[in-house]
Amino acid sequence: MAEAHQAVAFSFAITHEGFNVNYDREVLHLVWESGVRSWKKRVARIKAGIKNGAYPAHLESLYVIMILVTLLHFSNKTVPYDLVNTFMNVMPSNGSFWHFLSCVLVSLFYWILICLIMRYSLKGLLVYKGWMYEARGSGSKPSLKTKIWFVLVKVFKKWNSPGLYSFQSSLPRLPLPSVNDTMTRWLRSVRPLVDDATYEKFVREAAEFEKGIGKKLQRYLILKSWWSTNYVSDWWEEYVYLRGRSPLCVNSNFYGVDAIFTHPSKIQAARAGSVVNLLLQFRRSIDRQELEPIMVQGLIPLCSWQYERTFNTARIPGIETDKIVHYKDSNHIVVIHKGCYYKMLIYHKGRLLKPCELQYQFEQILQSKATPARGEDFLASLTAWDRPKWAQAREKYFSRGVNKTSLYLIESAAFVVSLDDEPFEFDMARPEKLDEFGRKLLHGKGCDRWFDKSFTLCVASNGRIGFNAEHTWADAPIMAHIWEHIVLEEAKRADAPVLGHVWECALADDHEGYDENGNTLGKIEVLPPVPTRLSWDFNDESLVKTIDMAYDDAQRIINDVDLRILVHDAYGKGFMKTCRCSPDAFIQMALQLAYYRDYGKFSLTYEASMTRLFREGRTETVRPCTIESAAWVKAMENKDVTATERVKLLYDACKRHQQGYQDAMCGRGVDRHLFCLYVVSKYLEVDSPFLKEILSEPWRLSTSQTPHGQTPKMDPKKNPHFISAGGGFGPVSVDGYGVSYIIAGEDLIFFHISSLKSCNVTDSERFAQQICKALTDIKLLFEQYNLEQKKILQNGTSH
Repeated sequence: MAEAHQAVAFSFAITHEGFNVNYDREVLHLVWESGVRSWKKRVARIKAGIKNGAYPAHLESLYVIMILVTLLHFSNKTVPYDLVNTFMNVMPSNGSFWHFLSCVLVSLFYWILICLIMRYSLKGLLVYKGWMYEARGSGSKPSLKTKIWFVLVKVFKKWNSPGLYSFQSSLPRLPLPSVNDTMTRWLRSVRPLVDDATYEKFVREAAEFEKGIGKKLQRYLILKSWWSTNYVSDWWEEYVYLRGRSPLCVNSNFYGVDAIFTHPSKIQAARAGSVVNLLLQFRRSIDRQELEPIMVQGLIPLCSWQYERTFNTARIPGIETDKIVHYKDSNHIVVIHKGCYYKMLIYHKGRLLKPCELQYQFEQILQSKATPARGEDFLASLTAWDRPKWAQAREKYFSRGVNKTSLYLIESAAFVVSLDDEPFEFDMARPEKLDEFGRKLLHGKGCDRWFDKSFTLCVASNGRIGFNAEHTWADAPIMAHIWEHIVLEEAKRADAPVLGHVWECALADDHEGYDENGNTLGKIEVLPPVPTRLSWDFNDESLVKTIDMAYDDAQRIINDVDLRILVHDAYGKGFMKTCRCSPDAFIQMALQLAYYRDYGKFSLTYEASMTRLFREGRTETVRPCTIESAAWVKAMENKDVTATERVKLLYDACKRHQQGYQDAMCGRGVDRHLFCLYVVSKYLEVDSPFLKEILSEPWRLSTSQTPHGQTPKMDPKKNPHFISAGGGFGPVSVDGYGVSYIIAGEDLIFFHISSLKSCNVTDSERFAQQICKALTDIKLLFEQYNLEQKKILQNGTSH
């Protein structure tokens, strides 16, 4: 109860002797510091907001215009359109002050007009997507139109240095495809999946839908696309994520793995202190909008909207729907260790604690002899439970008293840190260790990850790190960006041991690394606040039973996961480029071949692509199983087809896949439009059996490429030892595979393959072997093709 008493900073009582005032000076000081920091952040946001509102114009240009207008007016020269004298007509007098005020107002008008002209000019330029479809690489030249476009966009970029949200108002809206275009693309995508009779049935139903109810639904969707910033994103977040009633553990949350070829420190508290400090610096760069937006080819901006909820964010369970709660500020993190929960302050007198000071705090937690209360050790299992059950338990047991206070501290924390009592290991000779690494991050023990938080930082007993992230608030590229930042900044902080030798990296003056023992460098300037245990009331026996039930259900989920992380080092992106194929298309074709051999037929395949070229864009589906890919796969299984014919079919399949990916990025996909049409039908209470049928088909092969090298700072060629093994997710379908892959350099690819053990038709190890065989067969195919071409050339020369 001591913590509860300390929480009362100020109280008074009325007695027969008068007022009796009590206050805690230390707590009031903390409140004061929190208020000062909050106001500083508000001022910084206002400044950044003005700068972003003016972009691509300079804020300083206002002062230049003001000086010019004032000089012209007081020199008896006429300002364009004589606006100063027009303003003077409504001023109360003709004094010098009012003349100057008129000059200021006119300058402000001109400046806002210039800002709007520049903003909408840039917006008009960013609408153009022709550059996406033009061939790139050696021997390819962009069209004259694209060359002019590149020059104009580059002029705007060089005109002013952008902040994180500078481009938001200049990004175009996601275009709404016509029903006819979507039906045409959808019919083409399902052709290899169905027989002739079913396909003819789909053709009739699609035409009937397009001429009938589709027109009505599209009209409402057109209104939404005009009214909203993005006609998909809010419904996607609401109906795909927040209204999902399944547990977040395995079903929704995803994970990311450490940079496995480096091991900066084997001391758990030191690594935790350093990484937490870097994460908090990243949070500060978001708050101040100092983070540079991600730019495609260093020129075309991507939407930065998703960064806003990276920190201080939690998904709160509800009976019918959850909600995302984002707190403007948080001065603490919550640490989970051996079933105990700790609140850890991260500031002292407005200053972010140094890595060595954070290490000191983590050491206090690790050295603590505290044991969890009955029910506390399995508490986080509630966040791995069915959402309605967790919502009911939250309302019943956590809506009052110390339980409510402690739960609030977890949900309002900057993020959660889990200090695991087991190591995360990687050994190229023992692949099962990496599999276990992934499992610990995907679900842990089912009770040591707070699955509701935006992300949980997991720090192993040997200093390895990883994360488990909730999916609603953002997509994987945001966490991938953060992870790249962590890896590269740690490289600056320390000479990281790399597989037996030392990575040579100059230590920046403003960074603190690790000493020879693995402890963080730096001097503790202030004794950091002692982490405090969160208080819980588990006296209600029904609460303990509820937690136990959640834990048992979580165990059933995690014990059913079959996760395999495949390290493919026979070849990588380097060889794929020599084949003149897009690496992503190359891998997707290998997955199609592997799946066909494993499952015996083609299935609906999901590949995520981003739509962040548009404002508030998230993802769109690429459908890699195409007519062309199916033809190539069948040719690979037909011994009578020559290597030359197979390669031609592979090129056709890769070209079609690349076009599908480009279409998806440019807002010309199939699935988000169909999804929104279905939502409109539900709002209108109009039944559409056609939409219901095509949207209920399971994605038995769900794939995603983990982005690598999001910023120019991350160059796998220059820094081959700082590559990450990527991350993964659980299977989307009960009888399917979830496959995430990362192209980690010229000769290395990681595949994260998940399925369910309870399904008798899937096996992650078997599918991993099929992927290896498919990749090997494609390499052999090109070797045979080169031999055939050589013979053809020799025969032609001899004749």
